[in-house]
Amino acid sequence: MEDIANRLNVSKGTVSKALSGAPDVSETLRKAVLETAVEMGYSRIQRKKDAKCLCVFVENMLYLQQSDFGYDLIMGFRKMAEPAGFSVEVVELDRKLQREIPYDEYMLRQNYVGALFLGLSLSDEWINQLRTSRTPAVLYDNYIQNSPHTTFVGIDSSEGMNLAIDHLEKLGHQKIGYLSSALGSYVYQTRYSAFLRAIRRHDPHWDESLFGSALHTSECVQKHLPRLLEKGVTGILCSHDLLASAAMLHSQELGLRVPEDISVIGFDDLPLCACTAPPMTTVRQDRQELGKSAFYAMSSQLGGTPISTLLLHAKLVVRSSTGPAAAGR
Repeated sequence: MEDIANRLNVSKGTVSKALSGAPDVSETLRKAVLETAVEMGYSRIQRKKDAKCLCVFVENMLYLQQSDFGYDLIMGFRKMAEPAGFSVEVVELDRKLQREIPYDEYMLRQNYVGALFLGLSLSDEWINQLRTSRTPAVLYDNYIQNSPHTTFVGIDSSEGMNLAIDHLEKLGHQKIGYLSSALGSYVYQTRYSAFLRAIRRHDPHWDESLFGSALHTSECVQKHLPRLLEKGVTGILCSHDLLASAAMLHSQELGLRVPEDISVIGFDDLPLCACTAPPMTTVRQDRQELGKSAFYAMSSQLGGTPISTLLLHAKLVVRSSTGPAAAGR
């Protein structure tokens, strides 16, 4: 605070008031103090040891209901953070907020010492700012190179894809296809790369025409599933469970039986997987454990030990959507 006061030629008490949001400090001065703090590489954990509030930013992800993907992630994070003396606030992030205020300045204004990010895309404004930010951040299924204050937390996609392909090969499937949401996010890029490595370990000459992707789930299955079936595919991996569920339904609409004619594997193990017809084989992400791991990475950063990447083991959950390869396909 003394350094900021000297830079702006104001008192240390004025800086303290500006940082704490006191009403008798003008908005112009408060903004100048925050911008100077960010410019000088200041972070909330450096200036106030008892400021122990963490933020979970959520974008493009449901989290309010127990069946929502983000619910268990946040619950796992809270189960570790709150007993350790931290409070956790959830903020729905949008592009408007990111355009209005820089990330570091927002964190200083709100008195957050660190943040967990769920659901960001590679085109988000704050993703670029995190490259140089000094405020600790943990990103679920997003990775930023050369950023010592961010940690990527997820499961081992390569392990998950290998488990899925091994399973299909043991069932006699020789032609395996892959359907994905658009590759505009880090997670879907990672899963596709992991699939390529896994499939080429079994089949070095795998035909890339057995891959299809699109922005919307319905577009992906309607455009690419019939094409893959015409090419004789008997097993299909999908980048996430909702896409796998749609692929199963569309296959059945085309007169095919699952798994007798076509086997389908999802990724994530959402609650719906046990309720599809038939129940879905999928790669499980233990979301509560991921949330707990996110806090472990955060506490390590706050303690001065930066962690680049933290991956949990994947697990294949075998249900009834996979079976022996259909003869003659």
